[in-house]
Amino acid sequence: MTELAVHFLDAVSARAARDTPADAATAVGMLEWLTTSIAEDRAASRFDAWGRSTVIDENVGKPVIGRALFAHLHEMAGVDAVWPIGNAGVLHCYGYLLSRVKTPYGLKRERWLGAELARTYGLPDGAFVPWAGERTLLARAADAASALLRAPALSLTLSVDGRATRVALSATAGPGALAYSVANAPDAEPVLVTTFPVADVRAIMTESESESRLRWNAA
Repeated sequence: MTELAVHFLDAVSARAARDTPADAATAVGMLEWLTTSIAEDRAASRFDAWGRSTVIDENVGKPVIGRALFAHLHEMAGVDAVWPIGNAGVLHCYGYLLSRVKTPYGLKRERWLGAELARTYGLPDGAFVPWAGERTLLARAADAASALLRAPALSLTLSVDGRATRVALSATAGPGALAYSVANAPDAEPVLVTTFPVADVRAIMTESESESRLRWNAA
C-alpha cells in the first residue's frame, strides 16, 4: 500500500511540475488526504505556528516547487504569501511532498516518507507518513519539533538582525533530529521553520556557531 501510494505521489508531483494553475489544482485534488489535511490545519489555525520560508533551496539555488503550486497551496491554507517567501508549514510539510527537485540530501519528501526522521525522534518508522494516522502531517511534525525545541539534548540560540533563532538537536553526538525556529520580528518569540534528520549533531552545532545567519531556507 505504501509503495503504491509513493508511486502515485510521484506521478502527481509530475503533474504539478507542469506549473500551471490548472495542473497545480488538479494534482493536489488527486490526493484526498492532502486536501483534507490542509483543510483541517486551516480550520485549526495550525499554520499560524510556523514562520516564513523561501521556496528557493539554499543548497541548489532554485525553487523546490513552481509558482502555480506555491500559490495554490497557500490559497488552500488561507495564508497570504508573495513568491518566493511563504509559510514554512505550507512549504516544508506539504510543498516538499510534491517537490521533484533533488538536493544533495535527496528529495525533500524523503524526510516524511522514510523512517530516518521518525527514528531520530524515537517514534515508529511510519510516524510521519502523511496519509497514515488520524492526525495531519503538519500537526505531527509540529508536535515533534515543538517538543524538541522545549527539551533538546543540544541547542543553540542566536540573534540574526535582532531576530531570535534556535537550533535544537535530539542527541549529543552522532545522528539526531534537528528542529529550527526563527522569530518573525525582533522581540517576537521564535516560531517553527523546519525539522529534519542529521547525520552528525556535533557538526551541525559547529557549523551553526560559525556564522550568525538564517539557515535551512528560513526567511
